Amino acid sequence: MRFNITVSQELKEVAPEFKGAAITARVSNTPYCESLWDEIKEFGNQLKKTLEIADIKKLKTIDATRTVYKKCKKDPNRYRPAAEALRRRILKGQSLYQIDTLVDLVNLVSIATGYSMGGFDADHIEGNQLVLGVGKKDEPFEGIGRGILNIEGLPVYRDSRGGIGTPTSDEERTKMSLETQNLLILINGYSGIEGLQEAVEYSLNLLEKYVAAKDVEYVFYS
Repeated sequence: MRFNITVSQELKEVAPEFKGAAITARVSNTPYCESLWDEIKEFGNQLKKTLEIADIKKLKTIDATRTVYKKCKKDPNRYRPAAEALRRRILKGQSLYQIDTLVDLVNLVSIATGYSMGGFDADHIEGNQLVLGVGKKDEPFEGIGRGILNIEGLPVYRDSRGGIGTPTSDEERTKMSLETQNLLILINGYSGIEGLQEAVEYSLNLLEKYVAAKDVEYVFYS
């Protein structure tokens, strides 16, 4: 399934450097993958040796996402981008949540690159048009495992029905599960194009190794 992804003028005004990448693939998900978790643990161990908590938000990809939050009048310390929150958990010595192989894989890419990532069951997205905009007051959005989330001021992807993903949390309606066969991953480069190709290639490598990805395609958009 291919999607036509556009960026609203409203978002472009606060994130003029934005570049995104969309990956689609047919996949075979599993409840747990030991070798993937070996990679996650190894990266976490390296992170703890080389990084302090105060330095997490200095990473270019995370800093750029936080800057967009501030421009949209959203507190990035209260509504942390997921990449930042995951890195903070690791450096605090807290265990990462183990969900399933697809979710864990997307989390690893986000942790390793600092990019805001979205992972979706493409079969639960309504229509083939996605628009990246800014959340409105009282806009309905049920964050995965978070309940109703106030997305006012958050960058948000919308399909024909409503919001499906923000840098803080994705929506319950389009979340990945063990039944997911058609996958959409969105990598959000609020810091621009630099490093985005490498993040795509890293994602493709993990998808091939751990979820037997087939019919893989990717596009860049802005």
